[in-house]
This record gives sequence, C-alpha cells and structure tokens, in this order.
Amino acid sequence: MFRRLLSPTIAIILLIVVAGGIIGFNLFREKMIGQFFATMQAPPVVVSVTEVRPVTWTPGIEAIGTANAAEGTDLAVEAAGIVREINFTANAEVKQGDLLVQIDDRQERADLAAAQASLELAQTSLERAQKLSDRGVSAVSTLDSAIADATTARSSVEKLKAALETKRLLAPFDGTIGIPQVDLGEYATVGTTYATLQNASKMHVDFTLSEQQVRNVSVGQDVQVTSEIGGITREGKIVGIEPKIDANSRLVGVRAMIPNEDRALTPGQFLQVRVILPTEDGVIALPQTVITSSLYGDSVYAVRDEQSDGETRQIAKQVFVKLGRRSGDMVEITDGVTAGDKIVNAGQNRLNPGATVTIDNSVTLPADPGSDIAPDASK
Repeated sequence: MFRRLLSPTIAIILLIVVAGGIIGFNLFREKMIGQFFATMQAPPVVVSVTEVRPVTWTPGIEAIGTANAAEGTDLAVEAAGIVREINFTANAEVKQGDLLVQIDDRQERADLAAAQASLELAQTSLERAQKLSDRGVSAVSTLDSAIADATTARSSVEKLKAALETKRLLAPFDGTIGIPQVDLGEYATVGTTYATLQNASKMHVDFTLSEQQVRNVSVGQDVQVTSEIGGITREGKIVGIEPKIDANSRLVGVRAMIPNEDRALTPGQFLQVRVILPTEDGVIALPQTVITSSLYGDSVYAVRDEQSDGETRQIAKQVFVKLGRRSGDMVEITDGVTAGDKIVNAGQNRLNPGATVTIDNSVTLPADPGSDIAPDASK
C-alpha cells in the first residue's frame, strides 16, 4: 500500500521540477535578452553635414507680375466701310507706316477730286480779284469774298484728305502682328479690332507691393523676373511707381522694364518678380532642406562631440532655431546656431535625438545658395 501512495507523489514532484525548470529557463532567457538589448549600442548613422558660415545676403521682395509689351496695342478700324485689302499675315514682322488694311475709299476720293476742282476755281478767282484790287477797279468786299472762298475750298480738301487717311490703316510702330480679325469684303464698323500689334523686344512687367514693402523700392532699382514655365530669367530695372495706394486692395502698382530681344517672354505671361535690395554681410543662412518643422517649432540636427567611456563619439543633437528671411533655396537663421556648427543636411530622416552618427560628406546634397548669396570672405 505504501508503494501505491509513493508512486503518484514521485510523479507529481517530477512534474513540478520539470515545469519549474522550463519556467526558470524562459525567465533566464528573457532576462539575458533584455540585458543584451539594454547594453547593445545601435550602429552609427551615416550622415553628411554643412558647416555654418556667415554669408553675404542679398535680400529681396517677392511678387507676382504680368508681362506686357513695352509697345503693344489692339489695332482698330478708324472709319466704317468695306474691307478691300488686307496686307499682312499672322505673326508677320511689320514696320512703322506699313499699310495693313485698306477700307473702301472710292466715295472719299471722288469727293476729294471735286473739292480740289473747287479749290482750283477759288484760287483762280482769288488771283483775279487780287489783280483787280491792285488796279483799284474792284471793291474790297469782292477780294475778301474771294479769300474766304479759297480758304473754305482749301479746308474742304484737307478734310477729305484726312478722311482718306482714316481708310488707310497703318502700323503705328515696328512689331509682330497677330491673326487678322476681319475678312475681305466684310463691313467693318468704327472701333472694330482687326489685329493686335506687339513689339516684345522690351517688356513691361507690372506687379503690386504692399504699403510697407514699397517704402524700400525706388525708380531705377534692380529687379529679377523668372517665368513659371521654362525657367527663363531676366534682369531689369524699375521704371515707375504709382503715386497713390489703391483704395480697395491697399497695394501700390509698380512697373519694371525688362529686355527681351530673343522674344523668350510673351505678353500676358505671369512672372515671378524679385526686387533686389542692398546686400548684407555676416548673415547665417542654411538650405531649407535641413530644416525640420513640427508642432513644437523648427529644428535642425547639429553634430556635437560627446565623451562616453573614455571615447569621443559624434552625437546628433536636435536644435530648435528661429527662421528669418528666405532667398531661393536658403533661409536665414536668426537664433539657434552659430558659425562653425555642423548641421546635418542628408540622412536626418533616420535620426533620433542623441543618435550616434558618422560623417561622410561624399553623400552631401548640394545646396544651391543662389546667385544672390555668397560666402562672406571677411569672416
């Protein structure tokens, strides 16, 4: 009977020992794994850096403008009539004084011929009256009447000549003419637009600035314009500023003159305008791509040396900065970094504050500071 009681007890003890061993092994394994990861150091993150240097900063005022030909107009019919001649084709280059459209002028020519005949008769009568008056055989009133008739006839001729000129539509300046808007045989009324003429060798770029911005702008100041399509860049000067503020928009109109000999800019085109302001030295600026923005503010990763276990490691520190003006791909830093700091410009998306890094500038992303920013050689 004792043996019967002993066998189950042994079995239970063995089961407890086996179960305890398994649990103990699992606890030991988890503890060792935890210690391994707690003491394991993450491999350094490879980054490239930009060293902060003072630069020569050329500030500017940004705006959106519209290009217009310095000489450009919609040509309109001056006198109503039937279109008899169209002497241009679309996009043709015309010269000042070229005959573009001829309106039927047969009636005016006939009237002019009659007026010229009347003028000749009046001139003959005046000469005869003058001779008789010189001999003293004619009344003074007769001479006065002949002078008046001759003057009236001459005025009629000049009036009809002017009417004939309104039937000859001439180019007012050199330029490129557009698509004809009238057809042969069509009756054109006064004011009918028959084509557009644009001299695009020089362009007016019109834009607006706020009351605060326009205080820094003056006639003769340099501007730079860039097209949204094609990346065309031109430089010119401000030629006019409106002397009043628009009551509705509270903006001031400004006009710049831009050379365009190659006709790269097109009238009516939208352009990005930058008014160039005087340069400043010793400005801290960084590429916009190194800035990380969040709800907490704008920050950059700066690489700092840190001593740990007798070794010097390079650590990425998150530094919050204050941003200032922008110019092209660069942004001014007014607070947070100083000259000589090493700022991460590639690889920051894989960083956490305090991460160990390795600098490899062979993968540096080129930061194009633009034509208006250059390193300050005096620093």
